[in-house]
Amino acid sequence: MSLAGKVAIVTGSGRGLGLSYAQELARQGAAVAINDVDADVAAEAVASINAAGGKAVSVVAPVGSTETAKALVASAVENFGRLDILVTNAGVLRDKSILKMTDEDFDLVINVHLRGTFTCVREAYGYFKENNIAGRIITIGSPTGQRGNFGQTNYAAAKAGIVGMVRTWAMEMKRAGVTVNAVIPVAATAMTKTVPFFAKAVEADERGEAMPDFFRKELGFGTADDVAGLIAFLASEEAGNITGQAIGAGGDRLQLWSHPEAIASEFNDGGWDYAALRERFPFSDNLQSVGETFPELPAELQPEPAAK
Repeated sequence: MSLAGKVAIVTGSGRGLGLSYAQELARQGAAVAINDVDADVAAEAVASINAAGGKAVSVVAPVGSTETAKALVASAVENFGRLDILVTNAGVLRDKSILKMTDEDFDLVINVHLRGTFTCVREAYGYFKENNIAGRIITIGSPTGQRGNFGQTNYAAAKAGIVGMVRTWAMEMKRAGVTVNAVIPVAATAMTKTVPFFAKAVEADERGEAMPDFFRKELGFGTADDVAGLIAFLASEEAGNITGQAIGAGGDRLQLWSHPEAIASEFNDGGWDYAALRERFPFSDNLQSVGETFPELPAELQPEPAAK
């Protein structure tokens, strides 16, 4: 097993995507510190790993504060003797359009996703550097952070911010041999289960059947387990040359997201003052789209009409 002897922390790993990440890391030989806010859910996650022959403990605490970050690292070291891998998956949603989104809605999502990633990464990296460990840090982004999505101001800001931090940390951590990357999952989650477009895929998954090829191949949409392999790979020695990247995974598809680059440049003698821009804005034909556009669902995959 390629991760034998390694120790990982996976935040928000009591259920869903986080649990799949933790279970895959354990399958590859790593001991895992599970984190969740629900003690019963965390205990079930630990039991599932131990029953499969792995090693796991839990830390029940909300991610965001420095205290939780310190407790996570301390638990991994106290229980398993070291720390090698951090996966910052913990998250929460408070979706509302901007005029309906409260300060509390915004702050909660930013605190868990963005601040929680920052505090946990800072604590783990401090441990790696102090102990001369070429650690692996894997953060979790989202297509919403890359492209935007209606009703997700807070979530988009947090996920875009995480990728921005990853690019910065890749430079700061290079000399220590620590890699840091963002994974962009496209998978069935509690959120996508409520979206009619994905209904046939989610229904197939819940029946224990393979999702239709349209979802897996055309959309790159799959299960949590389809993403878990990338998490384990980025945690391995084989991925030691990969850092500062945003990598998407879903269904049968793997994607490498670009860093933002200027797509067009124009110069004007004397600069672009208001009058010059009124006369000629040079990028009207190059304006970028926002959000994601999905192809039309085949007739056989259309969701069932809502019951009246």
